[in-house]
Parts: sequence; structure tokens; C-alpha cells
Amino acid sequence: METNRRAEVRRRSRGRVAGAWSGGVLLAGVSVVIACRAAGTDGVTPVPQLLAFLPWLLVPTALALLLTLLARWRTGMAWGALALIALAWFSEPYGGAAEPTGAPLAGVRVLTSNVEFGRGAPSLVPAIRRARPDIVFVEECEHRCAALLERAFGGPHGTYPYRRAVDGGGSQGSVILSRFPLGPAPGVPGTMGMPGAVADVDGHPVRLQLAHPMPPLPGQLALWRRELGELRAYAAAGHGPTVLAGDFNATEDHAAFRRILSTGLRDSARLADHARTPSWPARTAPPFGAQIDHVLVSPDFSVGSARFLHIADTDHRALVVDLTLHESGPYTERQTAQRVTRTH
Repeated sequence: METNRRAEVRRRSRGRVAGAWSGGVLLAGVSVVIACRAAGTDGVTPVPQLLAFLPWLLVPTALALLLTLLARWRTGMAWGALALIALAWFSEPYGGAAEPTGAPLAGVRVLTSNVEFGRGAPSLVPAIRRARPDIVFVEECEHRCAALLERAFGGPHGTYPYRRAVDGGGSQGSVILSRFPLGPAPGVPGTMGMPGAVADVDGHPVRLQLAHPMPPLPGQLALWRRELGELRAYAAAGHGPTVLAGDFNATEDHAAFRRILSTGLRDSARLADHARTPSWPARTAPPFGAQIDHVLVSPDFSVGSARFLHIADTDHRALVVDLTLHESGPYTERQTAQRVTRTH
């Protein structure tokens, strides 16, 4: 009887030790990610990849806390509780932003979609017809995709007679379609096409830039950071109304993305209360995923709404936002009574 009791005690002791070790390993990994998020750095692989799914780290952290509770490891319990609090803190959407104070000038609906090597283009065409955006940003739009969009919407009498594009195969091609006249702009250099333009929105110039930096692949983090840095330089160098939209391959939890926001641009989805709505991978979103597709706008714009659309045969959901361009300066009493109306 005594022998059996001692064996049971040893077994339980070994179980507690194993649980404590397992919980400690999980908490150590999560803590590295939390520390990088708090320090404003994206770290090294696998930290940038895990940062994209930061809210979902609550799951392994909760498991680690349970293991430490079962192991009766008090230090681990406190560690796990602090990790949960930190993750909950950082999972909250980042700070708010003031609305424009000038009179409304024009309404603009924007759609951005990564069609995954052009495969989603046939499904994107009817989605565009239903959503009726004014400006469309299409990433990974290779030769056949570009030709399809031209047949469907191009030409002098088409829905979108104006376009700026970077021709390329695979993921390198990108297109901006617009019902507003487009003037030339140099665009942002990158491995994949990132065309730019200046739109004449009812007589008001608006800078347009498609975003599609390389993803944070292991061994290519320097390239990812550099191309996000090029987008930040574009945002910082310009003046006046700006729309920077596309697949950023980054979320709000990446320091490189927040540096773009530090220039004064604002995330439309966040302003429309969709800061954590996943856009990728489409096959598991919205229950699980990360928001890497964004429409960033200068403070000249207010955001009315944002919604994500399922597009067949691509791993991204499209994003549609309704924007209102505002005049610089305060409202007058007469201007306050005016409203921009749109029919879609």
C-alpha cells in the first residue's frame, strides 16, 4: 500500500514538472513576441510571422496558464496572467483619430483586391460591378488578369476608362482602375508592381498609390522592411489628399506598418470599426486570419463604412471602403448643412 502511494506521488510530481516545463516553454515563446511588440520592433523569424496573428496567441497563453495551474507553479501562474493581460492590451485596436473639420467635397468608394496570380480575376469582375467603386486597386494582376479587366471595364466609354498599371507575370503585375481622370505619378519601387497616379476627383487632386511589398518570408525580412520603408517614404513625402491601398503583407502589430501610420495616414477599416477583421488567408477568414489588406487615407478623408468581400479563387478577401473628401479648414454654418450624396 505504502509502495503504491509513493509511486502515485512520484507520478504526480513528474506530471507537475512536465506541465510546468511545457507551460514555461509556451510562455517563453509568447513573451518574446510580446516583448518585440512592446519595444516597437519586428524582430527576427519567427517573430514577424507570429506578430501577424498576435490576438490568436491568447490561445497558447491560456493553455500555458492552465498547465501552470495544474502544476501548482505559482511563478508560472503570475507569468501567464501577465502575458494574457499584455496580449489583451495589444489586441485592442490602436488609438483613435479626429474627423476632418472641412466641408465635404466629394464621395469616393475604393476597392482593393489581391487576386493571387490573377486566379481571382474572373470572380473580381462581378464583385466590382456589384460594389461599383470609383477607384479599384488590384494586386497580383498578371497579363491575363489585366486583359480581362480591360475588356470588362476599359475603353473610352467603359466604366473605368482610366488606368495605371505595372505589367508583369505572376505576382508582379498590378493595376489601378478609375472612373476619375488619372495623371502620371512615379509609383513606389518594389519587387512586385506598385503603380501610382494622381486622380482628379471632381476637380480635386488626390494622390493614389498601390501597395504590395514583399511578404515577411524567412530569409527575406530585410527586403520586407525595405519595401515597407519605401511606402513610408512615399507617405511622408507627399502633401494633400492621399489614398494608399493594397496588400501590405503587414498588420497593425508590425512596427514597420505602424511607421507608415506615423506619417499621419489613417487605416480606413479601423475608423469603420473593423480594425481586427481578417482579410487573409481567405479560406479561414473571418473566423481565423490577419488583416493585411488596408486602405490608408490622409486626414482629408472621413470614412463612412468598410466591408470585406469574398472573392473566389484567391487567398485574400477584397476590401471596400466609402470615403468622403473634405475641404481643408473649418466648417462654416452654411457648409455644415451641405452633405455629399452618392448613388451606387
